[in-house]
Amino acid sequence: MASKVCPTPGFERLLVATDGSEFSKAAVQEAIAIAGACSGILSVLLVFEVSAEVELWDVLSTERLEKQMRNYLEGIKAKAVRAGVRCEVILHLGDEPYKLIVAEAKKRKISTIVMGSHGRTGLTRLMMGSTVQRVIGHAPCKVLVVPAKAKKK
Repeated sequence: MASKVCPTPGFERLLVATDGSEFSKAAVQEAIAIAGACSGILSVLLVFEVSAEVELWDVLSTERLEKQMRNYLEGIKAKAVRAGVRCEVILHLGDEPYKLIVAEAKKRKISTIVMGSHGRTGLTRLMMGSTVQRVIGHAPCKVLVVPAKAKKK
């Protein structure tokens, strides 16, 4: 069996930030592939945004969504493990996802953050802001942005 060759240094400790959307699936897939090729450790982070208003009015829905997000993360972990990748999952409840992503990257001494891109351009991008842009601006490490339409292997 041929040994795995990492294409470049800096992929020893990966953090893939996912929001559970279709847009982040390509990033998750890419992160698992890179971690496998580079014998890296993969941390999968999902920041579940919960406003105080929503939490006060509908605690049961929040708990149900949190359980769904944990199941989603465990599914990613199982996929990574099947690919021979050491994987841990992290769920944060809070606001301003970019701050939590950057904090986890610092805490875990991550070498590369992997994120998916929604592919917004122009006024839509300007008006909505971008978690990816904020992570790039504050990250303590490299950030790999995977486009939503990345080819699946």
